[in-house]
Amino acid sequence: MTTTTLSVPAARRVSRSPLRAARDTLVIAERNLIAYVRIPEALFFSSVQPIMFVLLFRYVFGGAIQVTNPGGYVNYLMPGIFVQTVAFGSVGTAIGLAEDLQKGLIERFRSLPMARSAVLAGRTVADLCRNVLVTALITGVGFAVGFRPTHAVGFIAAVLLLLLFAYALSWGFAAVGLSAPNSETAQVMAFPLLFPLTFASSAFVPVQSMPGWLQAFAKYQPVSQVIDAVRGLMVGGVSGVPGHVIASIAWACGFFLVLAPLAVNRYRTRT
Repeated sequence: MTTTTLSVPAARRVSRSPLRAARDTLVIAERNLIAYVRIPEALFFSSVQPIMFVLLFRYVFGGAIQVTNPGGYVNYLMPGIFVQTVAFGSVGTAIGLAEDLQKGLIERFRSLPMARSAVLAGRTVADLCRNVLVTALITGVGFAVGFRPTHAVGFIAAVLLLLLFAYALSWGFAAVGLSAPNSETAQVMAFPLLFPLTFASSAFVPVQSMPGWLQAFAKYQPVSQVIDAVRGLMVGGVSGVPGHVIASIAWACGFFLVLAPLAVNRYRTRT
């Protein structure tokens, strides 16, 4: 009786097939989503922060901030909250990968007959799904505090745009997570990268109210471009919306083209 063994080159060819890679990616994504279900506290507390920002700026600071946006300050605020929420949600990619590395799970994945790309792609897809859920939650909170988008189609297009941007960011934070020795350090490394982009932006106040030396950065940096595009699509009142949309897509594609190979290279060298 003879047995047939699969040669190493053949095994590699199977693992690199697009269909196999897609299946493996979905399996890893499902594994990460199940972790959210089994640890609902993590999803809950990650949703508390944007809700607190909504309530804080809507009812504490909102009366002191003057805007000309249709619908008042709440319509100005919510698009910024959406972008901030998915951007900070992308940090979960760094934390999750650093935790998997620390526990030795990624080494186990590498020993399995699966596509190598599935580990990173599955993590980013799972975090994209989490961002969809959190976006739906923040939408409900926004409606509860008076947010009223002017166009349903524009609102859907804005959500798709901000999710595209968040997905591109996830690949950058994947590289951060793979560079950190543990999940705590990954979080510490990620937040200083996001804080200047989210708070020195048009998220909460008009850029024109900032000091002159800060306005140039705040106006043209990627997060402001995405916020202005999302705000224009959701509620209007923003000049040059098509330009902001094109710039946002360009930033997202540029981030992905640069950060995805960086994360893949870091994955290969780290593991």
